[in-house]
Amino acid sequence: MSGSTPADAFREAFRNSKHIVVIAGAGLSAASGIPTFRDGGGMWRSLDATALATPEAFSENPSLVWQFYHYRRTKALKAKPNPAHEIIAKMSVPSYLKKVAPAAKTFHLVTQNVDRLSVAALDSLTERLASESVSASDGPGKRATFPNCILEMHGRIYDVKCTACDYCAEDRTDPLSPALGTADALFTDYHDAGSREVNIPAEDLPRCPACGALARPGVVWFGEKPYHLDEINSIVYKADMCLVIGTSSTVRPASTYAYRVQRHGGKVAVFNLDPSDKDERADFVFSGCCETVLPSLFPELA
Repeated sequence: MSGSTPADAFREAFRNSKHIVVIAGAGLSAASGIPTFRDGGGMWRSLDATALATPEAFSENPSLVWQFYHYRRTKALKAKPNPAHEIIAKMSVPSYLKKVAPAAKTFHLVTQNVDRLSVAALDSLTERLASESVSASDGPGKRATFPNCILEMHGRIYDVKCTACDYCAEDRTDPLSPALGTADALFTDYHDAGSREVNIPAEDLPRCPACGALARPGVVWFGEKPYHLDEINSIVYKADMCLVIGTSSTVRPASTYAYRVQRHGGKVAVFNLDPSDKDERADFVFSGCCETVLPSLFPELA
């Protein structure tokens, strides 16, 4: 339409979308204080991610890898969802999504983040809606969410997985082992966390509660197969609107999803603080912090 802005054009396309998928990365959680692989202090800032997030790295130095993931777990435990998480959580509730996409039939969030903040935001929202619906005329239907709407393709930071048996379960104990807490206490704050290596014997690292073998973080490392791939492929094939939020789209297979949507006629909108060269292929690009851009584009959900 004459005089319309990119935001107007995006909102119109979003309004007419039927199958919406969000592909989220680390930028979604940045405002919540969750460090990326290259953020943080000390050694964690200088080491390449692949030196800490591979099966080979864990086999060679489980002490170093566990200290890194202890640092990440502790940061995640203190974090809370930010406004971007909350906007996406509302999109997961059909009664909210219809305010901005009345034709929508499905909504999914495919997240590369392991911090569980998207799940926390949705849990908090549904609990609030359930409380409100007790006396509301619209009843339980208002708190219904789209089924299986959050897929955590890279696992969950709080999961502890055995290296010998099939045990894998969430454990938010902090620290997971006394030795990790002792090593952590050597640093005055998170700015120098990991500034020097502390060698923890394998027997003092987290162990499997089922069989006693060495445990590992229950996340997907480089070289391992992400979770839910078949379901995600089906979602991407059907999607006619893809929001890429807080990711530079460099890690496969997530980096391929947006443009697979575009190849079969869907629209792609990118939300990033620092857009990349790939973004020129998108239909819409919004630069800035997603926790401010998303509420400005969707004031009905803010």
